[in-house]
Amino acid sequence: MGRILTILGDGAWGSAMAWVLAQRPGRQVRLLGTRPQNTLQFQKTRENARLLPGVKMPDSVTITVDPAEAFAETEAIFLAVPTQFLRTALKQFLAMRPAVGPDGRPVPVISLVKGIEIGSFLRPSEIVRQEWGDNTPVAILSGPSHAEEVARGLPAGVVVASDRGGLALWVQQVVGTDRFRVYTNDDPVGVELGGALKNVLGIAAGMADGLGLGDNAKSALITRGLAEMSRCGVAMGAKAGTFAGLAGMGDLLTTCFSPHGRNRQVGEWLAKGETIASIGAKTPKVAEGVTTTQALVPLLDKIGIEMPIARAVHAVLFEGLAAREAAMGLLLRQQRPEDF
Repeated sequence: MGRILTILGDGAWGSAMAWVLAQRPGRQVRLLGTRPQNTLQFQKTRENARLLPGVKMPDSVTITVDPAEAFAETEAIFLAVPTQFLRTALKQFLAMRPAVGPDGRPVPVISLVKGIEIGSFLRPSEIVRQEWGDNTPVAILSGPSHAEEVARGLPAGVVVASDRGGLALWVQQVVGTDRFRVYTNDDPVGVELGGALKNVLGIAAGMADGLGLGDNAKSALITRGLAEMSRCGVAMGAKAGTFAGLAGMGDLLTTCFSPHGRNRQVGEWLAKGETIASIGAKTPKVAEGVTTTQALVPLLDKIGIEMPIARAVHAVLFEGLAAREAAMGLLLRQQRPEDF
């Protein structure tokens, strides 16, 4: 039958990764949905019309709502569930997920999730180990990789990191293709935080677009935002250099400039007077930056790190501050030496 791989979550990114994984000959991919009504329609048409219109799944992808079918004989589980729903999904499938694969080794979990859990401040990999056991082998796959482009075969470069010896290299070999280049990294904390924190800055960049502040202001915001990401990451145990790579700068640039960037789009809508409630009603796509911002600011207070751009985004999202006032507040901050 060949290699069997399972993806938990059939949203845009889970669907795009199913397409990527199915590019290798002799491979079977099981895409397990957590919202049966949407998944059954997807199963019927083989097109995720809500989130990836026009992309047909290859025949080697099985779309299912049956966990027994999805997990049977699998060699790895890829998680593509938004952070704030991840713990619930892990609990739901705890009893059914295989701990050991066909080769007798523990089944690794590869997180595609980019966020921080509200309240606990935990990263997705930490949630996995809380729910599925401390010994679960976990890798993090992140980087600039919009589903809309990846699922149409456009080139992308991402990075995978793990604290389990050899797992990142295994993922690189299994996932990488001539169009989906995978680099390895030895800093899972930094790779995971880069994927989460860049979404907050994506909202800020969208606000700059919506306010018409221009390229100079947006470039300054992105550069200073990257410094904020690195500062926060190092305080949480990451390596500063990781934020200069694909999981940091690379993903940040794509998020802040791409028309596909849902966090950037949310920021633009906010700058034009929309509310989070009205934005949620007009799009089915999840903007992880909203909940990450909600989780991040209390965490900053806890660890004593200053991230003025992130705090400004929080003020617009949750404190009623207008986007233009937030921008003026940043511009009027005391001038200081540049730090990194």
